[in-house]
This record gives sequence, C-alpha cells and structure tokens, in this order.
Amino acid sequence: MFLKILILILFFAVMIGVGIYCRKTANNVQGFVLGDRKVGSWLTAFAFGTSYFSAVIFVGYAGQFGWKYGLSATWIGLGNALIGSLLAWRILGRRTRLMTQYLKSATMPDFFGQRFNSEALKVAASVIVFVFLIPYTASLYNGLSRLFGLSFGIDYSWCVLGMAILTGVYVLVGGYMATAVNDFIQGMIMLVGIVAVILSVLNGNGGFTAAIEKLSQLQSESAPALNGAFVSFFGPQPLYLLGVVLLTSLGTWGLPQMVGKFYAIRDEAAIRKGTFISTFFAIIVAGGCYFLGGFGRLYADKIEYGAKGPIYDSIVPSMLQTLPDLMIGVVIILVLSASMSTLSSLVLTSGSTLTLDIIKPALAKGGKSMSEKSQLLSIRLLVVFFIAVSSVLAIIQAKSSVTFIAQLMGISWGALAGAFLAPFLYGLYWKKTTKASVWASFIVGVAIMCGCMYGTFTKTTFISPYFSSPINAGVLSMVAGLVIVPIVSAFTKVKEKENVDRMFDCYERQVTVHASTSLMDADEK
Repeated sequence: MFLKILILILFFAVMIGVGIYCRKTANNVQGFVLGDRKVGSWLTAFAFGTSYFSAVIFVGYAGQFGWKYGLSATWIGLGNALIGSLLAWRILGRRTRLMTQYLKSATMPDFFGQRFNSEALKVAASVIVFVFLIPYTASLYNGLSRLFGLSFGIDYSWCVLGMAILTGVYVLVGGYMATAVNDFIQGMIMLVGIVAVILSVLNGNGGFTAAIEKLSQLQSESAPALNGAFVSFFGPQPLYLLGVVLLTSLGTWGLPQMVGKFYAIRDEAAIRKGTFISTFFAIIVAGGCYFLGGFGRLYADKIEYGAKGPIYDSIVPSMLQTLPDLMIGVVIILVLSASMSTLSSLVLTSGSTLTLDIIKPALAKGGKSMSEKSQLLSIRLLVVFFIAVSSVLAIIQAKSSVTFIAQLMGISWGALAGAFLAPFLYGLYWKKTTKASVWASFIVGVAIMCGCMYGTFTKTTFISPYFSSPINAGVLSMVAGLVIVPIVSAFTKVKEKENVDRMFDCYERQVTVHASTSLMDADEK
C-alpha cells in the first residue's frame, strides 16, 4: 500500500510541476488554447494518442468487446492505428493546419463559422460540442472507479474528486502546452504499462500458447456452431465488429478534441514525424488493450454478473486481481494517465469553444469588446465548470447504474462525428461544399443519436435491432453525413465564391524548402 501511494504522489507531483513550468506559455489566448501553434511532432503525436485512448478503452471497450469478439477485437485497435491515426494525419493534418491558420481559427466551431461565413453555424457547433462532450467526460471517471476500489478501497466519489482537481490544476495553470507535455509523460507510461500488463496476464495463464488453447475451447453464445470462435480471424460477429472499428477509427476525424491537435502543430517536419509516432503509439496501446480484453472469458468465474449477463466494466479489473501489487500500481497509473490526458483535452476544448465561439461574439454584437485577459479568465472559469458538471454526472451515473462506459462513449462519439466529420472533411477539400449541407449534417447526425438514446431509455427498437446499439447508430450517423453533404451541396449554391477561392489559395502558395524535404531534377538549379 505504501508503494502504491508513493507512486501516486510522485505522479501527481510531476503533473502539477509540468503545469507550473508551462505557465509562461499560457499568458494569452493563442498560447493557452494552441500553444502558439509551435508544438512539435512528439508532443503533438502523444497528445493525439493519449486524447484518443482513455480508461474508456482500457476498462470499458476492451472488456466489453474482448468478451464479445475474443481476440478478433484486436482488429479494433489496428483500425484505430491505421484509420484513426495514420490516415487521419495524412488526410487531415496538413490541410487543417493551413486552412485554420489562414482563417485564424482556434476551434472546430470557429472553422465552420469562418469557412461557411455563418455565425449561426458556429454557435450550433459549439452547443453540440458542449452537450455531447459531457457524457464522454463522465465515462472517463467511471473507468477509474473499480480499479481504485480494487487497490485502495476508496469510494468512487473521492476518486472522481481527486482526478478532477489534479487535471484542473495543471490545465488552468499551463494551458495547452502543459497538457501536451503531460500527455507525452502519460503516453510513455501507457506504452510501458500496457506491455507489462499483457505479459503478466499471459504469464498468469501459462503463457501465450496455453492462453490461446484455453480460449479456443470456449463456445460463443452468438455463434455456437463456430468452433474456436474467440480465436478465429474475424470472431463470432464480424458485422458488429466492423461497426466498432468504424466508429472508433473513422469517428476521430470529426472529434474537435482530436482535430484540434492539428491546429497547434509546428511545421511540415512535425506532421511527417507525428504521423508515424502516432500510428506506432496506437498500435501498441489500442492494439494491446483490445488484445488483452480478448482473454476476458478466461476470468468468467471472477467477474460480476447482472440480470442480463456479465457487467462488462468489471471484466478488465477482474483480470488484474491476480497480478502482483506492484503491477496493480502500474495499472492504476496507466489508467489514470489515459483518463487525465483525455479529460484535459476535453475540458480545454469545451472551455475555449464556449468562450471564443459564443460568449465573445455575443458581447461583440452588444457593442462590448472582450479583452485578452477577460477571454483567458472566461476559458478558465468554463474549464472549472465543465469539470464540475461532468464530475457530478459521473457520480450520479455510477450510483444509479444508468448505462455502461461503452454506451456513454458511443453516444458522444456518434453525435460529434456524425455532425462534424463530413462537413469538416469536405470543407477542407471541396470548394462546392455549401452552408445548407453543413446544417443538414448537423441535424441528421444529432437526430440519429437522439433517436438511439430515446430507444435505449424507453426500451424500444431504433430503426432495427442492429442500430439500437449506440456504436452502430454512430456509424449510421457518420455514413449519413458523408452521403448527405455532397447531395445537398449539389442542389444548393455556394455564396461568396471569390471568398472561398481565396481560402483555398492557402494550399497553393509557393514556399521554399530544403532539398532534404523535396527532391529536384538533376539539371535543375
């Protein structure tokens, strides 16, 4: 117990120390929100990865989908690496950095407002961000409850309070740069921790081969005729597995806290390096989490069960009960790191969005200007407010057992990605994307997830049993947006075409680079 407490104290001291060290970079809005757009490849890549993977992944998703799909759940992690990281950086990174710098945009809602010349779009996007980041943030706290209870016997409410205060301190003091540096430290802990946990779990089951053999002898309820379902290539439910891969991978392209990392990156070299670093990080962390969860059924006699079957959030903590105390301490720091890094990104995104995209424009319309100092104060106050609201909701949710971690995250990701992915992607690449198509994507994406939530609470079928799951409903909302935006744009006109052409000229301007970056012909001088 002494060793565990000592590890926690050291961890907390480092996080707060980083916040104090980075305080000089947080004395203006650009520095507090974007680190003055001077963040390098390693910090940006780790900030992207640690914001991506949290306790929701390690405890919620790894447990639930590892139980359902066995080792084929590893495909989710590989999809996160290839689609959610590699392709996201390649397709969005450079264009996002160039366009947002030209538009002087610091948030995703501000991008929509500037790109489509619509204050109403900016406000609507800000409201969507604030509302649907709350359930995601609440789910982060839930992932810690069972692990802290396992190790320290601490009530869940105190866990939430401690995590909220610590995260709030270093975000408020050091802003984006403190978040990025802490994300790097926390990311290194996650890389080492997940490898150590996997090796310990496999060793506890007689090694890799013995664990695979045990898993191959278990029968799947959903595919009883499939022998060795949980060690098969695509598992017992490949169609449902595909839905999880798409939501958790392609969905990152429309999440403001993820895309915002590209706003702050320093230069071309940082984008190139960051692409590979981020992809490697995702393969180890996400692939490792889902691979670990695939062995969850070997602990069927240790997990908790409810009226409808296993309580998914108890699976991974039950797997860890047999580990040595030191390893449990490592796991706690691992999950705490994953959760705090994501939480800091979410609250910073929410606070800056409400201040810069709603409060500041509203005051300007009333003839009042908002000074730099006032903007910083507003962002900080909203960060505190957002942390407080999400903490209260997390405690209420845990006490009433409304839903699982994965469902909370699915609702949040589905609404945000369904509303934003298509208009953001098309807005970066296609001049003919219209304001009407963006409104259509916002409405349809949010409406689908609201319909799914209504079906969940009323216990009615949403469209079909397949789409009653927030995961699959989220995929539907993303696909709907990708189809709706070009269709609506084809029947509506782009206003202020010359202004749009000037925006896209930011991609065409000539720059001088070193030969190490771009090769010239042999006879070129």
